[in-house]
Amino acid sequence: MDIIELGSKYVMNTYKRLPKVFVKGEGSYLWDVEGNKYLDFVSGIAVNSLGHCPQVVTKAIKEQVDKLIHCSNLYWIEPQIKLAQILVENSCCHKAFFCNSGTEANEAAIKLARKWGKGRYEIITAEQSFHGRTLGSLTATGQEKYRKDFAPLPDGFKYVPYNDLEALKNSITEKTCAVLLEPIQGEGGVNVPTAEYLKGVEELCRKNNLLFIVDEVQTGMGRTGKAFGYQNFEISPDIITLAKALGGGVPIGAMLAKEEVASAFTPGDHAATFGGNPLATAAAVAASSVLLDQHFLNSVVEKGIYFKNKLSDLQKQLPQITKIKGLGLMIGCDVNVDAAPIVEFCLEKGVLINAVGGKVLRFVPPLTVTKEEIDQVVEVLAKAF
Repeated sequence: MDIIELGSKYVMNTYKRLPKVFVKGEGSYLWDVEGNKYLDFVSGIAVNSLGHCPQVVTKAIKEQVDKLIHCSNLYWIEPQIKLAQILVENSCCHKAFFCNSGTEANEAAIKLARKWGKGRYEIITAEQSFHGRTLGSLTATGQEKYRKDFAPLPDGFKYVPYNDLEALKNSITEKTCAVLLEPIQGEGGVNVPTAEYLKGVEELCRKNNLLFIVDEVQTGMGRTGKAFGYQNFEISPDIITLAKALGGGVPIGAMLAKEEVASAFTPGDHAATFGGNPLATAAAVAASSVLLDQHFLNSVVEKGIYFKNKLSDLQKQLPQITKIKGLGLMIGCDVNVDAAPIVEFCLEKGVLINAVGGKVLRFVPPLTVTKEEIDQVVEVLAKAF
């Protein structure tokens, strides 16, 4: 019995998997069990932002695994403290809480907002948003297709159209404690709002004494060409959630908050047994040394512009492409045909891309990608269309 047959027999059927088994990765490339090489523009769904097995991260993991893997948050953990300092000093926040994933980070943010709200509990989120799979973050997700089979869901969430300030304003009540938004919607289709919208949201939050929570699980750690996605829009959120790229491939999540908000939590209010463990935080400290470097971030902006220009050139030749959007190396390509066959064709040609929402191609390559690799993907895309 081969690996895929074994998987079908023993692994729960919760993913629609493509028929490939990858066993090795280096830089922008993956190799399958048969030795075939693939150029990866999915990067573990925006996780492997430094490429596969980056030496700066693998070196840190190897050194840490021989010293201490886990000891629990009953004690102080040195690399966790270092990581907290790095994230705070590069953001508008003052304190950090560590967990294991993006959905956990958003659960922590929901709990903190409600504790801070002192009886106010409603959180407004956007239609087409995605915030996670656990019950709280699932309910915060503004897409019915993810929520429909899991009722009854927790009370206290409202959904409004993204990039519609008036709709948000009209949804605020005396029960509202926070607004939760992605600075760019990823799973919802790589939707980029206007700067005026996000500034307007912040003003509404200040005027109504609400928290502004920004979900940076996909946009954080350099993906948009800034340390955090919100920094493209000149806003200052009260809470930031992180995961994906933070650990350089190792599972870790984080919630950052301003001092006056973070102080609502006291010992016993929230915890995560594995959160901020020595191994994961050592990896994240190493990854951050590159991901938050300004020269590196400048290169992300440059390559993002190059990639969008190449896609725009392709759009002029192909009526199937209707829109190019995104920031940095988080790019979406709207098409007027089913995107799934395009993804499958690219796979056959040794290129990994992703589709969201049926008609949006999403590109989240390693931030270390080269212009030559971008050219290769665009060439394969042209053949796919």
